[in-house]
Amino acid sequence: MDGYGTRRNSSRRARERQMARQHRTASAAPLKDALRGQLSGMGMAHLESGWFLRTRMILSDLFWYITHTRQIIIGIGGLIAIVFLLFVGSHLVSGRIFPNVYALNVPIGDMNEEEAIAALQNAWVNQYQIQLVDGDRKWSVKPSDIGLQLDARKTADAAKGAGLSGLPFGIGVKPVLSVDYNTANNYLLNLTTATDIAPYNAGYAWKDNQLIGVAGQDGRMLDTSLTMDTLQKKTVDVVQSGRLELSMSVIPPQQSDPEPYLAAATKFVSQPFTLNGYDPFIDKTTTWTTTKESLASWLEIGDDGLTLRDSTYAPFLNAQIQSLNPPTATETRYLDPRETQEKMNKAIGEQASSVMLRIRYRDTRYTVESGDRAYSISRKTGIPFYLIQEANPGRNLDVLSVGDVLNLPSKDKSVPLDPVPNKRIVVDLDNQSMKAFENGQEKFSWLISSGMDKYPTSPGIYQILSHDEEAAGGSFTLCSNSGLNCGSWTMYWFMGMYEVVPGLMNGFHGAVLLPNGAYLGGGNVGSKYTFGCVMAQNDNAKMLYDWADQGTVVEIISQEYAPQSDLGQRVFSEVNGA
Repeated sequence: MDGYGTRRNSSRRARERQMARQHRTASAAPLKDALRGQLSGMGMAHLESGWFLRTRMILSDLFWYITHTRQIIIGIGGLIAIVFLLFVGSHLVSGRIFPNVYALNVPIGDMNEEEAIAALQNAWVNQYQIQLVDGDRKWSVKPSDIGLQLDARKTADAAKGAGLSGLPFGIGVKPVLSVDYNTANNYLLNLTTATDIAPYNAGYAWKDNQLIGVAGQDGRMLDTSLTMDTLQKKTVDVVQSGRLELSMSVIPPQQSDPEPYLAAATKFVSQPFTLNGYDPFIDKTTTWTTTKESLASWLEIGDDGLTLRDSTYAPFLNAQIQSLNPPTATETRYLDPRETQEKMNKAIGEQASSVMLRIRYRDTRYTVESGDRAYSISRKTGIPFYLIQEANPGRNLDVLSVGDVLNLPSKDKSVPLDPVPNKRIVVDLDNQSMKAFENGQEKFSWLISSGMDKYPTSPGIYQILSHDEEAAGGSFTLCSNSGLNCGSWTMYWFMGMYEVVPGLMNGFHGAVLLPNGAYLGGGNVGSKYTFGCVMAQNDNAKMLYDWADQGTVVEIISQEYAPQSDLGQRVFSEVNGA
């Protein structure tokens, strides 16, 4: 019975395979016919015969046999389960992250923890960028620059904890992050110079040969507090998206309507306008002109009416500063922006056609030469000795060596007031003479008496700082042995011009009333006689006093300090016959 049953089962399976084959053949017949019609012209009709057909039938029978044999199916399933368990076990034993797991868009599947940490740190430091966004404006920044910190180890642990959830389509784990508040806040505060847009007050433009008004526009200002709040609350979202939306505040302009001042602006722009830069040390004026288009762009409406728009004026100013310093220049000259702005606003308010700007000098350095002493350096450079002391605090100026470098303050410290461009006084210490000029023409000329060798008058560029019809003078050298009854005298028509030390000023004066009642009326002029002042006969001193405005420049020349201006050179040449 067993043999019979086995033969019967084998016969049944054979019949089933045969029927299945016939069914597949019948099902494939239409496709064969179609292919035969398309491929006959290509010599491919042999698809129905030969080795290809036999191979296909064998493979088809093998597939049918496998899928209809329970033992084989169970065996295949078991094999798959074993492979899967080996796969899982190998990852668990080796501590590797399962495949298809990502963090920060970095594929860290199949890595162990240390490999994942290294990959995450490398991407964080060298590849990752955060886009700071305000509308269509963007700034790229490294995460660390904005205070973002990645805990790569905890992120790798989270990736291990994802298990098999990445199969088959992949999974991203959230990075473990923190924010360093101080670093982030400081970065955002520094970023304001790039992000902030100043509001545009109503202004004007010269177009088609006429002035037209330009309405004011809102500005934008970075709100660092709100941006920090977003960064701290949405740290993971910011990092995963690579994007931080900046919180901006809208700043309205002071004035939006240009019409109320259109007439005044038109009057100012329609006239030719010149800017004059005056250098009181060399007595030279540099003149700059501008176009109506530029002049119109410099105007805006502030709280008090027409004023200077610094943002459009600044580029012009910077260009002129550069022109003051050619490559061959040994000193750096400049125009002070705040001072210049004040004078421009005054010119705009007064509807002036020109403005006089002061050319200034930067601090310099002096290299000590053979034979130099600190006091001789003062007389050579024209900078009062006490100012050199102040510029070199803690330094013993009595001990100098060749090659030592001293700081020299700006020469402008000796000319603190607005200079008077059309007047100049030149004193020649070597020849004890003085000449005064107005608009380049000689106004006065006479002999003077300067300081004695023990109390010399300092050469340099100074200016008239004060006017006193009577001023008190004195010297500690006239005190008694006890230090009492110090001598003092009265000077007439005194004009201060520089401080010897703070609070003690040398200047011009006429007659002197001595402590003993004696009167010096100027009979000693023509020789060194004073304690540092420049004395003239009383009538001459009175004329100079009445003529010299506050701010008039005084150029004191000597063999130690050469003439700085053309007028100084003219006096030197006339006196010395050069």
